Amino acid sequence: MPFAYPRPQLERAQWQSLDGSWRFLFDRDRRLRHPADITAWPLRIEVPYPPESQASGVGERGFNPVVWYQREFEADARGGRVLLHFGAVDYLAHVWVNGVHVGSHEGGHTPFRFDVTAALDPSGRQVVTLRAEDDPADLTKPRGKQDWQAEPHALWYPRTTGIWQTVWIERVPRTFLDTLRWTPQVEGFSIDFEARIAGDARDDLSIEVELRHGERLLAADRYRVIDHETDRRIVLSDPGIDDYRNELLWSPERPTLLDATVRLRCGDALVDEAKSYVGLRSFTILRDRLMLNGRPYFLRMVLDQGYWPDTMLAPPDDDALRRDVELAKAMGFNGVRKHQKVEHPRYLYWADRLGLLVWQEMPSAYRFTRTAIKRTVREWTEAIERDYSHPSVVVLVPFNESWGVPELNAIREQRHAVEALYHLTKTLDPNRPVVGNDGWEASATDIIGIHDYDADPEQIRQRYGGDATQLFDRRRPGGRVLTLDGYPHRGQPVMLTEFGGIAYPKRPAPGVTQTWGYSSAPDDETFAARYRALLDVVAHLHLFSGFCYTQFADTFQEANGLLCADRTPKVPLERIAEATRISRTYLPGVV
Repeated sequence: MPFAYPRPQLERAQWQSLDGSWRFLFDRDRRLRHPADITAWPLRIEVPYPPESQASGVGERGFNPVVWYQREFEADARGGRVLLHFGAVDYLAHVWVNGVHVGSHEGGHTPFRFDVTAALDPSGRQVVTLRAEDDPADLTKPRGKQDWQAEPHALWYPRTTGIWQTVWIERVPRTFLDTLRWTPQVEGFSIDFEARIAGDARDDLSIEVELRHGERLLAADRYRVIDHETDRRIVLSDPGIDDYRNELLWSPERPTLLDATVRLRCGDALVDEAKSYVGLRSFTILRDRLMLNGRPYFLRMVLDQGYWPDTMLAPPDDDALRRDVELAKAMGFNGVRKHQKVEHPRYLYWADRLGLLVWQEMPSAYRFTRTAIKRTVREWTEAIERDYSHPSVVVLVPFNESWGVPELNAIREQRHAVEALYHLTKTLDPNRPVVGNDGWEASATDIIGIHDYDADPEQIRQRYGGDATQLFDRRRPGGRVLTLDGYPHRGQPVMLTEFGGIAYPKRPAPGVTQTWGYSSAPDDETFAARYRALLDVVAHLHLFSGFCYTQFADTFQEANGLLCADRTPKVPLERIAEATRISRTYLPGVV
């Protein structure tokens, strides 16, 4: 099925997808600067799939520093405004409507929009043109796993250029609901609500909020809008009975969502209306344990890179996103670590709806410069803002394995960058734990994540089953210390956030001739047995508050997925789930 509403927590009735066939051209010598410079469009592309993908109809994986898109659409403001939205365009986008430049955006993983009302043709027939600049060799931009070499090598994959998420328009009033923000407060059985208003200034504006659990009305409040915003706390009626309290709390085991209707009024007249939802849940740290809704919770996660063979970073459709959430749960996991990707908001919608915890990780740049850090800060800030209200998102990770800051031990500016991003993240979102640098060389962090691909379960047991103090004084996998000098382990939760990586190339993706992993298995039985043996050890080490197995699905040349690249299980899902869910009987109360 096609993609549903692209912004699931502020949904309006009047919107139109612009996905589909667009005119397209490569501008490899970067000579074109304006739509008027273009005399011919030699290609067609299927948006939102990147030109490197087969699904786009182009399938060109070379070096493509600049690409152009164009299509017609129909729109009429009808006394209101028309907003043109882009889910994600990699990397620098310039947009024109009817030849009028309406704006630019830098950053390949976050959404942007322009008010194009003034550029509309009164006839209702419009033309949108986009120029995307994406230098394949630029290592100072956040690029995640996108390779800078001609052919994918090691653990990097084909590039994604240009549009890779839905393009859409919506008609809004002259004054409209711009952003909504939900902050659950489980301890007080309340929800902090923030709304920002955009457009024309008007007097006597107010906002109505209705919250429902099924047919049950939980709140119906009305607030005055002052200086284009409203910040209020909605206190729910606390029944004082655990059964009903638990029924309203969100968790992977019971993903209860409270449906919201938000109305903007001028006097008694309805100006704007949107649908939303919120999950009432807390995710905190108590000493060395992770706490979900005030109870100890053991994380069983799988590393998920969010690639598909035919569509690259772009998901094939909404069903594919839902299916990935369902598969993770069917394999016994209660969470995923989204690796080097700001995942599609529809994935987070299904994680909210079906119940799956998500670690959100910033895609890395690979060169340390002031430009790289400024780019990372800008895009990470936009990602935090976009995903703030999703109950499924529980941990934020600005850096992975010192990528982009490779000399943390020696260069103080790089240490300052990690510490600054940690504190910036905590400032923008004070309600979620933050892992400053996942894998090793931890400094400012709420959780210490360790990456260790030792294939011998007994060595894993010996390494992590003893005195934790000695562990942090020794060098660890990758030749890196676990914590930097001046940042000893202060009792934070410790997790094995990458391990396993057993390669079993049962069904390689089309075009992949060489595969690899951190260890290997020759057949179904060996693969299943080695997975179970690793999980049996990791899940029972008292040091760990959770784990993240590598990985969810084969990704191009990496054949270490539990699933093939096309999401076919390598062994029955039930066998995987049985091994994943090995209980922690020594720790009472942990789910």
